[in-house]
Amino acid sequence: MSNLSASFSKAFYLEFAIIHFSRDAVKMRLILRIGGSVAASPFNPGLFGKYAELLKALNKEGHHLAVVVGGGALAREFIKIARDLGLSEPVQDEVAISVSILYAQLFVEMLGETGCGTVSLTIEDAAECFERGKIAVMGGLKPGMTTDTVAALIAESVDASLYVKATDQDGVYDKDPRKHADAVKLERLSFEDLPKVLAKDKHSAGIHQVLDPEAVKLLKKRKVKVVVVNGCEPKNVWAAVKGEKVGTLIE
Repeated sequence: MSNLSASFSKAFYLEFAIIHFSRDAVKMRLILRIGGSVAASPFNPGLFGKYAELLKALNKEGHHLAVVVGGGALAREFIKIARDLGLSEPVQDEVAISVSILYAQLFVEMLGETGCGTVSLTIEDAAECFERGKIAVMGGLKPGMTTDTVAALIAESVDASLYVKATDQDGVYDKDPRKHADAVKLERLSFEDLPKVLAKDKHSAGIHQVLDPEAVKLLKKRKVKVVVVNGCEPKNVWAAVKGEKVGTLIE
């Protein structure tokens, strides 16, 4: 373990030791989607380190885990470059996927033996890693599909009980809080009502909203509980897994 990783580990366990050792954890099948807006806009190595330690701690408790990371600002920059070059939307998606896979590779390296050693490049690979009790890591998969949907497909494949979306907002709002000062955070939301607060109802390269509409359809179909939290504080993800009130609950 590097000195940097060791310092993250020590800080993480000091912060969460009381919770970690004082509760009988309910083992969960968990999918964590880390938005590129959280740790990659710009890239935040400190936050990546905290997430790696969070995932290791959850794995140590016996939870089965898969994490899907987005490409963030860098991916959108490459989408713009591809668009300016006159390249098609599928090609724009491909370059964004490449960026997300690079971030996923960094995650794999930080997870060490708790991960599978390589980025999963198919849903089947991720599911196999997941079932072995290792932490599966993916980036994007194919054009026309966001990393939200990749995470939802893994959730479907492994019959996940919880899908946590770590984003740059405190949860789901009735309208975009970046544009409307009077936006109100919703504590609880049904899948039926969720489309009413989403800005877009179909995929486009670089789509940037709390949840991709295709992912919503899959999660609703499988009745997977979703919690959207502010991922700038990894402890919010921990709280969501522990069933504490945090972010927005969607079910």
